[in-house]
Amino acid sequence: METVRWGIIGVGDVTERKSGPAFQQAERSELVAVMRRDAARAEDWARRHGVGRWYADADALIEDPEVDAVYVATPPDSHADYAVRVAAAGKPVYVEKPMARTTEECQAMVEAAERAGVPLFVAYYRRALPRFRAVAELLAAGRIGTPRSVLVRTQQPARTGGELPWRERPEVSGGGYFVDLGSHTLDLLDWLFGPVTRVSGSASSRADRDADRPGPRAEDLVTATFDLAGGVRGVGLWDFDAAEPLDLVEVVGDGGSLAFSCFGSEPLRLIEHGRLVERGRTVEIGTPHPATVQLPLVQSVVDELTGHGTCPSTGRTAIRTAQVVDAVLAGHREAEAARLAASA
Repeated sequence: METVRWGIIGVGDVTERKSGPAFQQAERSELVAVMRRDAARAEDWARRHGVGRWYADADALIEDPEVDAVYVATPPDSHADYAVRVAAAGKPVYVEKPMARTTEECQAMVEAAERAGVPLFVAYYRRALPRFRAVAELLAAGRIGTPRSVLVRTQQPARTGGELPWRERPEVSGGGYFVDLGSHTLDLLDWLFGPVTRVSGSASSRADRDADRPGPRAEDLVTATFDLAGGVRGVGLWDFDAAEPLDLVEVVGDGGSLAFSCFGSEPLRLIEHGRLVERGRTVEIGTPHPATVQLPLVQSVVDELTGHGTCPSTGRTAIRTAQVVDAVLAGHREAEAARLAASA
């Protein structure tokens, strides 16, 4: 096809700035229809973004003959269902991250796409951002020597009061903020260094948090150690009940180190050592984000569909991240299941 005509299922918050406009801004791409179960909100989104058609029924959008490909932007509990239905209609699908709640659901999506002969893409958009392309280039150029280890620390203060967001409802999201945010970082490391070959970890949630809630509690403290195919060993801490926020990924090599945030836009911090470099020279490298952060990845999806390139984030790459998340959370999920069974 020369131009990809897109439809979006689930025009919620993420589609306002992060992703939705990308389908209108990318070359050889056009956004022609959107869907949300709340008809008034679907119509409002379409009007504000200049989209000609809107639906309150997903099947109507999927079956629209003028929709070539579909972006699924709903919460994770419906990703597998919608992706399978889009694939069955013979249309490529681009699904939000995390790909689904579990590896099992991800596998069903991959199999449906392969059975239908259509591509499946996943919105791990950091793989295409200029910021992380710069990280990859610095590593490939040997600026820190041979990478040996990586440290991940993600901290946020806990939510206080209010309605429980879907990202903290495991039956909807698959877990808590580790699933939502940690998956981004783990997928980025997969892209930078190769797949995780070994992982062990544990997760827990505060006993007094959401104690009266009938469903499973989301993890708020996660630790993990892992090995990557490129010979890099990693350690991670994700604490979502911390006093202070922190967003740090630090890669340590035998000739220096490279530190950066996964979710911010601060300059990369490169520390170089070696015979030809003053000891401990620090360089800060600015890497601003595009206004629409998913645009580079969406462009790569369009490029693949129109024969102009390939997309770095597919169902096959994303399922590896789901497997790592499942392995780390296995003990916590079992403990929560046992707790709920005992209280039934």
